[in-house]
Amino acid sequence: MDRAAQMTAFVRSVETGGFSAAARELGLTPSALSKLVTRLEDRLDARLLQRTTRRLQLTPEGEAFYLRARRILAEMDDAEAEVLQAGTRPQGLLRLHCGSAFGMHQLAPAIPLFLERHPGVELDITISDQAPAAMQEGIDLAIRIGALDESTMVARRICNLERVICAAPSYLAKYGTPRTPDDLQQHNCLWITALPVLRRWPFDTNDGIRVVHIDGNVVANNAETVLQLTVAGVGITRLADVIVGDAIRRGELVPILTDWHHVEPVPLYATYPSGRHLSPKLRAMVDFLVEQFGDAPWRRRQQPRVGPKLAG
Repeated sequence: MDRAAQMTAFVRSVETGGFSAAARELGLTPSALSKLVTRLEDRLDARLLQRTTRRLQLTPEGEAFYLRARRILAEMDDAEAEVLQAGTRPQGLLRLHCGSAFGMHQLAPAIPLFLERHPGVELDITISDQAPAAMQEGIDLAIRIGALDESTMVARRICNLERVICAAPSYLAKYGTPRTPDDLQQHNCLWITALPVLRRWPFDTNDGIRVVHIDGNVVANNAETVLQLTVAGVGITRLADVIVGDAIRRGELVPILTDWHHVEPVPLYATYPSGRHLSPKLRAMVDFLVEQFGDAPWRRRQQPRVGPKLAG
């Protein structure tokens, strides 16, 4: 009884959306692959998939089994790769999760160098601003911004980010440049709906930190859209320097209120499950991220703070 084959047939059927696609990938006929899944269900005495004319749907039992099975297969791949290469050469599939703005502007341009150094590694990259739930989606490594709340995660700090208040020159030419935090009430401000905290902007005053609640006529659910809207002159935003740094260097955005803005370090982490073996491919990627981004290459030199502080 080949339990691994049955598990593989089931997992790939779920991930490809059907028996035919999974069968082509595994070099089987759809009938043979379907029989493997049926034998798995018979052995477990549980229905894992609902077969419909349109696509396969996981049952509650199937969803739970899928999450476990995917991790088991990944561990098997890691174990085989480690033995074959004596633990010295990174190889195999690495599933990586990253937010949209960092993924497109920083990670993606660096990937060719990683693959050149490690030709035996294959990458499956998910770009999404929604964090994977405690790495239960088969992700080997996630790049995360901000505080972490999963106790089962191992986190290696890549660097600290800093948020920047900025706007396009076209916006400032049309509506003027805010000189104090109070001026923001007369301006269109943009933020990410998934992160309500980004609607509260902190400023240093003589009486301590003052938080201004901003408002505007456009919001978006991801940082990349907010970035593009800001570059287009729609409004003012406050985003991490890793997101806006390149646009600032190109002159597409201009930092403002630098003499007021309260800058708080925001950690950027490479995270992976604590129970997962640190395989050569995983170690290679973590080391690569620290090497490439540890000195925050996108950061623009901070402007000196000048001018008086607001009273509380």
